[in-house]
Amino acid sequence: MGKRTADKTAGRRPGALLAALPAPAGRVRFAAFFAVLLALAGWAFAGCAPAPASDAFVDTVFKTYPQLAGKSWTKDTVARVVDGDTYETAGGQRVRLIGVNAPELKGEERELGEAAREFARVRLEGKAVYQFRDVSDTDRYGRLLRYVFVAGDLVMFNETLLREGYAGVMTVPPDVTFAEKFLELERQARESGRGLWGGDAGENSGGPGAGGEASDASCANPRIKGNINSRGEKIYHLPGGQYYDITIAERWFCTEEEAQAAGFRRAAR
Repeated sequence: MGKRTADKTAGRRPGALLAALPAPAGRVRFAAFFAVLLALAGWAFAGCAPAPASDAFVDTVFKTYPQLAGKSWTKDTVARVVDGDTYETAGGQRVRLIGVNAPELKGEERELGEAAREFARVRLEGKAVYQFRDVSDTDRYGRLLRYVFVAGDLVMFNETLLREGYAGVMTVPPDVTFAEKFLELERQARESGRGLWGGDAGENSGGPGAGGEASDASCANPRIKGNINSRGEKIYHLPGGQYYDITIAERWFCTEEEAQAAGFRRAAR
């Protein structure tokens, strides 16, 4: 008897199968079971739904900064500003702004560093930000390397720091998409005496993030640039090198021997 019942119901549509069940208990149980199956299917499809392909603000950023088109980006909220060029997000990540270097919060630069941090804090803390990658994802300390925009503001915050004189340029290949533009913004801020370039602060410190020594050269016109990157590596660049023109010299040398004696190695390109 049970077998014949199974044969009769095999292959029927769910509606027909529901009608064949004894009423009311059988139908209620089957309806509940079928509803669960539909819900599970819905959740599965929802989980596979693609993320939004674009964001209106991001689309406008791409038009304003075409160099960023195609670069990966994320949106987060700034929970705490660490210093003038670094902050922590609500998601627990630490972000380092690409291409800029604010004064340190210790030593001779402390007062300048505190001013730069306050400038960044007022403009970033608690704000939603869009973060765009260049080539590298993180530095040696695990910090995300990003170009940053405050939501609703189409001026890159990296640029704002330079334009207002609260950071200097720090060029670290291969993340050099805006290196030349950043150098020009720094020059304008320095010549206008804006921010930390102004008054006694700029004269005494050499400007924002200028912590390196000016020159150990033995000649009047040194041409070899010594640069210390974000990983602490000391690298010198020769005229004609791939990154020579966009590298900020923290020390100058007349000969390769001088640079090597100071602990610098030659750039690969």
